[in-house]
Amino acid sequence: MSAEFQTHTDHELLLAYVAVMAELRRRGITRSSNNPVADHAEGVIARALNLTLAGRSAAGYDAVDSKGLKYQIKGRRVTQENPSTQLSHIRRLEDRPFDLLAAVIFDANFCVEYAALIPPEVVLERARFSKHANAHIFLFKRDVLTDPRVTEITSKITEQESQLPTEIQGRVHSAVP
Repeated sequence: MSAEFQTHTDHELLLAYVAVMAELRRRGITRSSNNPVADHAEGVIARALNLTLAGRSAAGYDAVDSKGLKYQIKGRRVTQENPSTQLSHIRRLEDRPFDLLAAVIFDANFCVEYAALIPPEVVLERARFSKHANAHIFLFKRDVLTDPRVTEITSKITEQESQLPTEIQGRVHSAVP
């Protein structure tokens, strides 16, 4: 890693990524700007909920809590160009490979819009099965938060940002490209 990046916060680096991806898209080099979202979602949710991330070979879940509950973690970054809240494919949903879906929607600048813990039965009710993908497709629209079986965790996720030192918070919010 270049020494010039070591003094920047994680969020500042993500904002730099936003600017780079916009330029690559303008040049026609890329068609998508969603690449690091999944890993970022896993990290912020795991830290906020004190989860242990599973290894890459864990099928159907991404993290485990201290009680042994399994979490599938999904994230989506919405942009002006692509406002969809469709999460990545959920495989083997009928088999219930996870106890809770932890989902987060980021805005274009990787700030948390909303996040929730969603039981698999809610996902199954709201998702549609795609034969082509052999997986369920779930739109994490804001109205999912109104289901009484769903637990909103937005404040737990955003609380981490508020715990940053004040001078870093100012740099993070002023770094928007």
